[in-house]
Amino acid sequence: MPADRLRLRRAGIALEVVTLAWNVVGVALLAILAYRSGSVALLGFGLDSLIEIGASTVVIWELTGSDERRQRLGLRLIRVAFALLAVYLLVQAVFALGSGHRATPLLGGIWWTALTAIAMFLLAFGKHRVGRALGDPVLLTEGRVTLVDGILAASVLVGILLNALFGLWWADPVAGLVIVFYAVREALSALRI
Repeated sequence: MPADRLRLRRAGIALEVVTLAWNVVGVALLAILAYRSGSVALLGFGLDSLIEIGASTVVIWELTGSDERRQRLGLRLIRVAFALLAVYLLVQAVFALGSGHRATPLLGGIWWTALTAIAMFLLAFGKHRVGRALGDPVLLTEGRVTLVDGILAASVLVGILLNALFGLWWADPVAGLVIVFYAVREALSALRI
C-alpha cells in the first residue's frame, strides 16, 4: 500500500476514533442530562449517539480491512437500531406533546449540544476530505451521517433554547420529532445497502 494511502487510512481511522470517543462521552452525559431535565430531545440525541458509536465502529472495521460480510451485518444492526429509535422517540414525543410535559432546560444540555454541533461539523468536513482522497464510499457516507449528527445537535440546541428563553415547552418534543425523521430516513437508506 503506498505511503500516502496508508496515511489517509490512518487519518480516517483517527477521525472515527475521535467521533467514537466523543459519542461515548455523549451517551453518558446525555443520559444524565435527559434524566435530570425530562427532555425528549436530549434522550433521543443520546440514543442517536449510541447508534453513532456503532456506525463509527463499522467504518473502523472497513478501514482496517475487515470483510464485507461483517460490514453488512453491522449496517443491518444499525438499521434496526435506527428503526427502534424512531418508534421509541415517536411515542415519547407524542406523549410529551399530548400531555403537555415540560422539560426543564439545563445549562449542561445547552453547552453539550452546542459543542457537539461544532465538533460534528468539523469531523464531517475531515471525513469528507479524507474519504474523497481515498475514494472510500463508506467513509464518505459515514461523514454525511456525522454532518447530520451536527445538524441534529443544532436542532436539539434550538429546542432547548426556545424552551429556556421563551417558555416554548413544545419545542423540546418537536426537536425529538426531528430525530425521529432522521432515524426513519437512516433506517430506510440502510435497507438499500
